[in-house]
Amino acid sequence: MSQVEFRILSPHDSELISVITNWYLEEWKIPLEKSLAKINSVLGDETQLQVVMTIDSVPIATGGIYNHVGLLDLQPKFKIHKHWLGLVYTIPKMRHKGYGALLCKQLEFLAKEKGFSELYLFSDTAVNLYVRLGWEEVEIVPFGSRLVTVM
Repeated sequence: MSQVEFRILSPHDSELISVITNWYLEEWKIPLEKSLAKINSVLGDETQLQVVMTIDSVPIATGGIYNHVGLLDLQPKFKIHKHWLGLVYTIPKMRHKGYGALLCKQLEFLAKEKGFSELYLFSDTAVNLYVRLGWEEVEIVPFGSRLVTVM
């Protein structure tokens, strides 16, 4: 039986950080330097976190809880919300197997454990997943050339 583990990243996890920044570049074309800056700003900040999910010690997914997400730059009315679940990524060969849902549940658990009273997210590609996980739509708003659902 495979062993699933979750790890909250620390500044010493340079190899995992490199894996994640490459995932974000491949999936969303986020420049390596931008992802690295984002992750480094999270590490060591008690109000944010980045988690890696592994199966038998092999990284397969990541996501985090952040104080700032790109949506806030274009939709400042959402700045009243302090904690955002975001940048949830699962490697392609492991998608549609429930790992993304498992990771999201772990992030929600960690947020609750840290005392975050509310958690928000936005998506245009995984809205159905989040609805299945119990998230409720707040509003649909433009984000660049896309429409995203804030939940």
